[in-house]
Amino acid sequence: MTGRQTVGRRYGGRDAAQRQQERRTRLIQAGLDMFGTVGYASVSVKQVCSHAGLTERYFYESFRDREDLLAGVYNELITTIRAETAQAVADAAPDVDAQLRAGLEVFIRTLASDARMARLVLIEVVGASPRLEVRRREVLHEFAALIAAVIAPLPDPEACSSRLTMTAMSLVGGVNELLVDWTLGHQNATVEELIDLCYTLFIAAYRAVSDQP
Repeated sequence: MTGRQTVGRRYGGRDAAQRQQERRTRLIQAGLDMFGTVGYASVSVKQVCSHAGLTERYFYESFRDREDLLAGVYNELITTIRAETAQAVADAAPDVDAQLRAGLEVFIRTLASDARMARLVLIEVVGASPRLEVRRREVLHEFAALIAAVIAPLPDPEACSSRLTMTAMSLVGGVNELLVDWTLGHQNATVEELIDLCYTLFIAAYRAVSDQP
């Protein structure tokens, strides 16, 4: 006995945990590629694995099933989009008009720049499962909270008026449905036109809310 403990063999300078994370990343990318083009309902675990260049054994070390992969891809995309949007808003502070414009610009351009991402975030997760529907509603509320914090910043989130929270949710819902329509090809607007229209709606809402006692 040498007394040396082996945590996991290293291959190419990477330990077992790093290799598993790399495989998970490949599956996430494959999920984005497949779900965002062929569609979630038409893609099997076997097809995802083939696209990722991995066996199904490696799929199940990271995900329970196909729905779990969809949730994983969705959550990673939302985390990135929300962080980039929030950063753009923060960088434009304290001018509310500039914050709204910057946030919308990043949010819309990010989705519009990748058809796979837009389809997965806006269309494929809708009604995919009860679990994902709950998560999707949570995400809508998260973005509504971000908007509410910009148009009427308050030290205590619980102090937000019902009018403010409803206004923020209506803006999120409006942008979401407009982008769904655009992604499906029902609107021929340019990205700049989408941003301008949403900005106009947000500014009008901001003026209306800020005029309230």
